Amino acid sequence: MRRDFGRPVSGLAVLLLLMMAGHLVAGVGSGPAAVRMGPARLLLWSNLAFAAGAVGFALAPAWWALMLAALVVGTAAGLIDAGLNTYAAARLSPGAITMLHGCFGAGAMLGPLVLGRVLEGGRSWRVGYGVIACALCAVTVLLALSRRRLDAAPRIVTAATSVSDPHLAEMVRRPGTWLAAGLFFLYTGLEVIPGRWAYSLLAEARGMATERAAGAVAAYWGSLSLGRVLLGAVARRVPPRVVLRACLAGTPVGALLLWRGGDGAASVIGLALLGLCFAPVFPLMIGLTPERVGSSHAAHAIGLQVAAAALGGGVLPSTIGFIARRTGLEVVGPFLLVTALATLALYEGSEAWARLRPPPSP
Repeated sequence: MRRDFGRPVSGLAVLLLLMMAGHLVAGVGSGPAAVRMGPARLLLWSNLAFAAGAVGFALAPAWWALMLAALVVGTAAGLIDAGLNTYAAARLSPGAITMLHGCFGAGAMLGPLVLGRVLEGGRSWRVGYGVIACALCAVTVLLALSRRRLDAAPRIVTAATSVSDPHLAEMVRRPGTWLAAGLFFLYTGLEVIPGRWAYSLLAEARGMATERAAGAVAAYWGSLSLGRVLLGAVARRVPPRVVLRACLAGTPVGALLLWRGGDGAASVIGLALLGLCFAPVFPLMIGLTPERVGSSHAAHAIGLQVAAAALGGGVLPSTIGFIARRTGLEVVGPFLLVTALATLALYEGSEAWARLRPPPSP
């Protein structure tokens, strides 16, 4: 992609920032949109916009068109992300939410495999995005056929997302809200970095064969997906906070293996370990939000957390792009390690704050 448009490594950072901007704005506006449209129609049109963005990637004649497609993809993802996470937190247990999030990892695992096979066969990267667009169109058809089931959700789930609710101002004034938002900012950036940069690190900086590098990235996403299914079941029997703390403590080990592993098996093992440790973190933190802030405040807290997650998922990987332009792609390893340690420290700080400040009454 960079070679076709004559762009440096930082060009990917620009696309990531555009997707982040669309995700951030859409996440904030997802509450009123869900109230007016209903969860099924919102999901249907958001998924259709996602498919249109993938078509834009496949057919973009110039760099400006690629940037526009990135903005559409980010906006559609923000509408889907905030709405579905609020819906799930209101109706499902933390363990069930973790297993549900495994579907995201499964799709993310297939992406590198599809693109790797396309590139290995000598075809353009555009063909891979065309395949993804076709898959999204098929999902849109399925959503259109089953939207009545989603619209049957209790009105309280969608009504609670309205930004006009007076509890929003109260949530913004609470320091614990910003601690949690900061945690989502750091963690989501941490989770996105291997998916965005591991292939470039292994294939371009370390000379690993393209098919093997794509397989290593697929191992990361596959481990994340499988881990969400397995650890979701564990979280139904073990206190979710115990699972969360253990996984966050394991992420620096995976980052260290990727940093020092070169082009050998240690880097692949490090990626797989990172995926396994990341697996339950985001869904468990979402699922525990009602308990931490109170059920009447959960929708607003989740909206802020998802917005912070979108910001972190765009800013931190993009920062690597700008740094790598000067220092090289090997910056990915130490950046991951430092961010993993900071995320663990912030989680412990937010837990200590939550113990000192119980959630407000409904």
